Amino acid sequence: MKIEQVLQGVSRLFLDTAPVIYYIERNPQYWAVVSHVFRVADAAGITFITSPITLAECLVMPYRRGLSRLQQDFTELITSGEQTVFVPISAAVGQQAAELRTEYSFTLPDALQIAVALTAGCEAFLTNDHQLTRVTQLRALVIDELTV
Repeated sequence: MKIEQVLQGVSRLFLDTAPVIYYIERNPQYWAVVSHVFRVADAAGITFITSPITLAECLVMPYRRGLSRLQQDFTELITSGEQTVFVPISAAVGQQAAELRTEYSFTLPDALQIAVALTAGCEAFLTNDHQLTRVTQLRALVIDELTV
């Protein structure tokens, strides 16, 4: 699927953990796709939505390895990047996550991520987790399926 096509009609795009890691770390397998997603979304004025789950998951490896610059890069992009809105986990998100876990048997982190996206009004969810395509409440855009 062409990136320009899948982002049509999207005004709010949730960033799951993997795409953020691929982007910040310039993953050789995924860099071309994720950097193009960011460029197209930026040009279209799409707002990125992130959560404390994305932040926590992205920071594990930099903390383990003592990479303070990488910690800062992740934190800046996720919490205060241009066109980025960092959405905290609220009671409403917790309730929605419980419903999603019941309906789809997702792990708690995945259910919380989807719940944040839904409560923040996202039309799409950028991930590389194929199981999240089962969600019917918004479009899951799987990086492995996107083309430049």
